[in-house]
Amino acid sequence: MDFQIGLVIAGLAVGFIVGLTGVGGGSLMTPILLYFGISPTTAVGTDLLYAAFTKAGGIFVHNKKGNINWKITGWLTLGSVPAALVTLWILHSIKTDIETINRVIKYSLGWALLFTSVAIIFKKKLLVFSQRHAGDKFHNESTTQNMLTIGIGVLLGATVTLTSIGAGALGTVTLFFLYPLLPTPRLVGTEIAHAVPLTLVAGIGHASMGNLDLGLLGQLLMGSLPGIYMGSMLSGKVPDQFLRNAIAVMLFLAGYKLIF
Repeated sequence: MDFQIGLVIAGLAVGFIVGLTGVGGGSLMTPILLYFGISPTTAVGTDLLYAAFTKAGGIFVHNKKGNINWKITGWLTLGSVPAALVTLWILHSIKTDIETINRVIKYSLGWALLFTSVAIIFKKKLLVFSQRHAGDKFHNESTTQNMLTIGIGVLLGATVTLTSIGAGALGTVTLFFLYPLLPTPRLVGTEIAHAVPLTLVAGIGHASMGNLDLGLLGQLLMGSLPGIYMGSMLSGKVPDQFLRNAIAVMLFLAGYKLIF
């Protein structure tokens, strides 16, 4: 792909928002790539590796702060990576033309954006609700909790592989329900640690099917890496609720447009 300053600026903007709020990575980047005329399959494949590289640094930071529960990460990965591989196999095996696959991915992407926007808006209310039910039966039975965690991993693995969306906002919100007493920084850190292997496996799978543009990936990273750093430096200095609601509205409108 030829160099486009607009793509570098897009990477910078998305990276800045992710560093500032912790949400919006794949949710914002994939619709932006579609706006630039990138096909849905290439947009998803490139965005997955973009997410893997940008979030890899987050593992180092969160692990240093003790914000990663590696046991939960392991249960999630046990479900998500096999689900990602199965989804990739289905995408590779179905006997249909690329236009049909693009339409399926575009429609799935729209619904993922709608659910993500709702999850962002009601994130705090969902957390309060889950904490009220922290003593429920499934929270006290470790085997049941582990199986539910694997189940969440399966859903995330399929969704992320098909749309490149869900590893951040949806993953964190679903973990709120199963681990309501785990501090929020540890939930976020745990989901970031889980997102890296998932997006890496899914991204490599898409790349093997030709759904990757290395030039595009390079331009996005050129902007996103400094963007994430700047956003992280300003994190907490800008009203978080305002930013999250603004992002949620943007995602809802983008999802609605893709579906309808």
